[in-house]
Amino acid sequence: MNATTAGATAPDQGRIVLLTTSHRVAPGLLSWPAWQALRTADRVLCADGAHPQLPYLREAGIRVDEAAPTAEELVDACAGGRTAVVVATGEGDPALTDGLARLAGSGRVPMPDLELLPASYDLPGARLLDLVQVMDRIRLECPWSSRRTHKGLAKYAIEEAYELVEAIEDGDRDELREELGDVLLQVVFHARIAEEDPDAPFSVDDVAGTIVDKLVHRHPHVFGDETADTPEEVREHWLRTKAAEKQRTSVTEGVPLGQPGLALAAKLVSRVRTAGLDVPLPSGDGIGYELLALAARAESEGTDPEAALRAAARTYRDAIRAVEG
Repeated sequence: MNATTAGATAPDQGRIVLLTTSHRVAPGLLSWPAWQALRTADRVLCADGAHPQLPYLREAGIRVDEAAPTAEELVDACAGGRTAVVVATGEGDPALTDGLARLAGSGRVPMPDLELLPASYDLPGARLLDLVQVMDRIRLECPWSSRRTHKGLAKYAIEEAYELVEAIEDGDRDELREELGDVLLQVVFHARIAEEDPDAPFSVDDVAGTIVDKLVHRHPHVFGDETADTPEEVREHWLRTKAAEKQRTSVTEGVPLGQPGLALAAKLVSRVRTAGLDVPLPSGDGIGYELLALAARAESEGTDPEAALRAAARTYRDAIRAVEG
């Protein structure tokens, strides 16, 4: 905002710069306009004596007064054409900006130019740092969370994954955002617990680093010299690099037996087909073999049997509700 739009101004009334910084960016990493404003200011003020930027500003030779002026005091500090910079965090100091807005609206005093200057910006993914910090504190201070283990949390990972699938199938965007957050929480929670392992600790950074390395390695057409123009070629790259990484002795390795039955059957059939093996379906009486054959048929037709069955079940649920009332 600029005070020239809110109240009377005069050329010698100076300039107020509200300098906002992000706590998610390493202290000292400020934009060039921010450094210019700081170096040319007649006075730099900061109400927070523990502000992470203060040591770096002082190291750069900038004098910072630890003060929390009122709007009136700040306007007076700019008299005679002087510039005052207020170092804040986040979106600034609401009390101060509200006071300046009221003062400008009153028309009682000439107002300095008022500028909101972001000194540092969050990069994409910056809020993940907040999640890690919140999880650290919860792990330390919450009586329930501080006692959780990987095994104790396992069931929640399954529940949250199913709720995410349901949100996707419902097409509910708000629910999707929330459920993605719940799944992300499981990852961060397990990573936080893993840090405490006395023998083989790892952190959320190790988790992220592992998946980054895997994605880069399995996308040589993006990060390397290979080319892929179709989804089929991408899949070939992925399977080839994955096979080289895993060095499996059987196509069944890495297939979790605890997953839902239809998904398990389809995964095994897919592994057999991809490997080019000739393994006939087992014959036998009973519903299990019939379901296995149906799962194999669905996989061969490019249909997810679990998703197909859920869709049919939802239709059946709607029919039940219609009858009920």
